[in-house]
Amino acid sequence: MSTAGLSLESTGNHSKKISVLVPAYNEEKTIARVLERLLELPFPNLEIIVVDDGSSDETASLVESIAADHARVKVYRQSPNQGKTAAIARAIAMSTGDVLIVQDADLEYDPREIPDVIAPILEDVADVVYGSRFLVKKASRVLYYYHYIANKFLTCLSNLLTNRNMSDIETCYKAFRREVIAPLQLTSKGFGMEIEITAMVCKTRARTYEVPISYYGRTYEEGKKIGLSDGIAAIWYIFYYNLVHPSTKRGKDYVKSVNAALKDV
Repeated sequence: MSTAGLSLESTGNHSKKISVLVPAYNEEKTIARVLERLLELPFPNLEIIVVDDGSSDETASLVESIAADHARVKVYRQSPNQGKTAAIARAIAMSTGDVLIVQDADLEYDPREIPDVIAPILEDVADVVYGSRFLVKKASRVLYYYHYIANKFLTCLSNLLTNRNMSDIETCYKAFRREVIAPLQLTSKGFGMEIEITAMVCKTRARTYEVPISYYGRTYEEGKKIGLSDGIAAIWYIFYYNLVHPSTKRGKDYVKSVNAALKDV
């Protein structure tokens, strides 16, 4: 079945609970707008889980103020700063949704596109969906060429080991059936979750799709956080999570759990 033209309206599946996982670190300038857009999403059964990763600004206070007025918003203060992977692991543990999706707190990704990202899961043609910045839907800010080359290199290297033809493994927008992501005990650090999740999901029978998304990137002056050291670490993670971790007990247990859960899907 083709996923072309899929949307929330076309799926006819409004009953599933949607969990939006929002890691946040010093995002006081954008967090309120992100939550405002998330709260406008057309999901009757929605929870928004914000994990403040040891922010030193007013991020946590702003989220707590919004959560006081909106029961769908949950907030957890994580201290000290432990990185995006730890924040997402905490958010997954707190979530109760049938479908989980990651949303960064910096507005590089537009929350209004979430219905299109999760539509293949609601339509029951996918178990995992990545929103690709290189299958541009509306707009993509022109920024650092070196970042583009690094992303393409990492994606290509990952694809060589997973044998998948993905276009953007470093994207924020990753959506999952609960059965696929909940059993995964993340062990990487910093931004390593992008590699770890991709490698481990590709070891399972999970049906994986990509959909085009817009991308409103930031400069370093505007608050972009990922850097050269994260790219270097990603290379090591690609080899470890594709060639070593799947053979560990934890890796084998994850694959077995997911495959069993998706057996009748």
